[in-house]
Parts: sequence; structure tokens; C-alpha cells
Amino acid sequence: MLNTITPQRAFLIIAAVAFATIAGAWIFEYFGYAPCELCLKQRWAYYVGVPLALILAAMASGNPVAARYGLMLMAALWIASALFGVYHSGVEWKWWPGPSSCTGGGGLSGLPDLSKPIVLCDRPAIRIFGLSLAGWNAVISAALALLALKVLKSQGSSSVSQ
Repeated sequence: MLNTITPQRAFLIIAAVAFATIAGAWIFEYFGYAPCELCLKQRWAYYVGVPLALILAAMASGNPVAARYGLMLMAALWIASALFGVYHSGVEWKWWPGPSSCTGGGGLSGLPDLSKPIVLCDRPAIRIFGLSLAGWNAVISAALALLALKVLKSQGSSSVSQ
């Protein structure tokens, strides 16, 4: 099935899934699940990935070279996002230490801003089916990277046979 997905369609799928994911994060935030410092940094891949995927979708239709490099770029972006999600999940599970500025040992220097809740990076706000939102970011980002790589591979094999 993935062999029939064009690069343009893959970019549109990536944009749609990434937008739905970041919109979900915004909805959780609206309902009181404040993001920590690492959560906010994980969002950067989505802020870059959604518009970039849309731009690449527009470029890919008549340009196989742009499509190929775009798929490589998307794969790299989402692999990096997945790794960052794994890192943050590991901090939450206390497998390794996180940044001292936002973990339980908290390096709070001076007076904290009392108008905002203190959100620690090593305490997940919510778990859904056993995974925190950082864990879900890792899963979704890995799936987007795999989609880009699978379409890239199918494009490479189809261009060789032509």
C-alpha cells in the first residue's frame, strides 16, 4: 500500500498528521495540562514540519529531485523529533537526568514567576495508554519518519526501473 503513495501525497499526510498532533497538544494545554520546557521544545518540529511539508507537497508534483530531497529532509526532521521524544520520556521515567532547570531537583534560582504554574519536565501531566505526551510524540514522529523513508525507498526503486 505504501508503494502506491506519491511523494506529494506523503507530504500531505505528514502535514495533516503533524497538524493534528500539535492541535491535540494545544487542546490538552487549553484544558489545563500545562507544557514543560521540554514539551515546548518538542513542538518546534511541528512548527517547522507542517509548513515545510506543505511547501514540499507543492514542489513535489513535477520535480522528482525536490521530492526525493524533501523526503530525506522530512525523515531527518521526524527522526530527530522522535529521539527528542524518547529523551523526554526517559527523563519522565527517571531513566536519565533532565535539564536542572525543569526537573524535580529543580535549579530554581531567585524567585519563581508565581503567575505561571511550575511545570516539571520529569513529571508527565497525563498518560494515555501508558505513554505520556512526550512518549506519544516519539511514536508519532517515528511513524512520520518511517512514512517518509518508505516512500523515499519506493521512489528510489521505481526510478531505477524506469
